[in-house]
Amino acid sequence: MKKMTEKRIISNERGRIDKALTALFPEYSRSQLKQWLVEKAILVNSQPVKPNYKVKENDQIELTVPPIKEISLQPENISLKIVYEDEDVLVINKPQGMVVHPAPGHPDKTLVNALLAHSPLSTINGEFRPGIVHRIDKDTSGLLMVAKNDQAHRSLAAQLKAKTNIREYTALVHGVIKEDSGKIDAPLGRSQKDRKKQAVISGGRNAVTHFTVIKRYQNYTLIKCILETGRTHQIRVHLKYIGHPLVGDPLYGPMKTIKGNGQFLHAGKLGFKHPRTGEELIFVAPLPEIFRKTLDYLDKQDNL
Repeated sequence: MKKMTEKRIISNERGRIDKALTALFPEYSRSQLKQWLVEKAILVNSQPVKPNYKVKENDQIELTVPPIKEISLQPENISLKIVYEDEDVLVINKPQGMVVHPAPGHPDKTLVNALLAHSPLSTINGEFRPGIVHRIDKDTSGLLMVAKNDQAHRSLAAQLKAKTNIREYTALVHGVIKEDSGKIDAPLGRSQKDRKKQAVISGGRNAVTHFTVIKRYQNYTLIKCILETGRTHQIRVHLKYIGHPLVGDPLYGPMKTIKGNGQFLHAGKLGFKHPRTGEELIFVAPLPEIFRKTLDYLDKQDNL
């Protein structure tokens, strides 16, 4: 297969090359561009550079896109944090950094690869998303329900559609939210400026997020978010829309932010009716260590 080469010239971009690339090549994900940079598929003035290279005006950037690898879904022996399991369902506490299912750029080492090595899964969502009833982003941590058979999948999916299940998130955002609680009702769709992003757009799909303030810091706010709908990047886009983007969000947040492993967003509470027994099940997962340490740091800063 012939490789495709694309060229760009630095004009207004400044700073590190790994940051500038997202502006130069918006059609590719930031993680994919960083990987290509490491693999020396991206050259600056015909030479490979490190991710911390500072771009200069008129630098010539050359990207040679490697051939797309075929995705072959295979079971992989990857450790899972199983919160609950029976013959119908699994509840998984997904760590930050794990992709839920294979996709271009992420052909393996996903939650689905790990699940296939552990248990039979439902077939309703197709070959590459077996068992997956709902998703959370790669860098969002927390609870996911997984269907082990088609009957369970249909029941759990129906609960999502009817909005009868519980999905609560803990989020740390920039700025101080004045209201104690609120409702964000703003339709979402693909951004017309950047196809990798979602945005609030006229005519988009209905999207509703409820939030309650847990604690205010000097420059940040800790909140609880409850999803009424489950659109792609919903919480991330809605919080940016009201002027309080998630701390650490590489796609929707500001460049100047608290260092972490991506956005400080944790799916900490999940509830649903068991697809076979009808029993109401509710699960809670503690915040990841980096989230807890960041809150401790903010507490100390505010008490100085």
